[in-house]
Amino acid sequence: MSFYITLAIVLALIALVVMVFNKLVSLRARHENAFAQIEVQLKRRYDLIPNLVNTAKAYLKHEQETLEAVINARNQAMAGLSAASGDLTNIDAMGALAGAESALTGALGKLNVVMEAYPDLKADQTMMQVSEELTATENRVAFARQGFNDAVTSYNEYKQQFPAVLMAGPFGHGKDASLLEFSDSAAIQAAPKVEF
Repeated sequence: MSFYITLAIVLALIALVVMVFNKLVSLRARHENAFAQIEVQLKRRYDLIPNLVNTAKAYLKHEQETLEAVINARNQAMAGLSAASGDLTNIDAMGALAGAESALTGALGKLNVVMEAYPDLKADQTMMQVSEELTATENRVAFARQGFNDAVTSYNEYKQQFPAVLMAGPFGHGKDASLLEFSDSAAIQAAPKVEF
């Protein structure tokens, strides 16, 4: 009789370990997928920015400094995205991405102010189309970032709960995933508007 009780306890423990392991793997996969969604939207954003700048160049020849600032900020943000996507647990890489995205948002805001002074540019069909796509992409980025942060929070919370806290480290889930936080989240949530 005690053999069957011991066997039942061992099987129950094995089942618990398997369930915890599977849940950890599932939650990590969710936050990695959520970051992939951010990556897709940020790459789309980065691809749209040169179109915006190239369209504006003809009208803003004397505003070369502003245009170069936008392109430089875009390139920094792309580098930050590459670094962050390599290791989602790297707090420094996530911070660098957040900083680069904030700088890009600021550069786009300055470009918007400059463009407001040029009625012909505001009326240009290509410029209107690119700016609409950029605004839609900004909204997608905000939505994807929220999904990512929710997935990271679920993963990190589960790892800290009993019994997962006992098994997370040995199963390779020791480091917490990093949230993607921006220093000026109110401005990010509002998404920079490029209006014409």
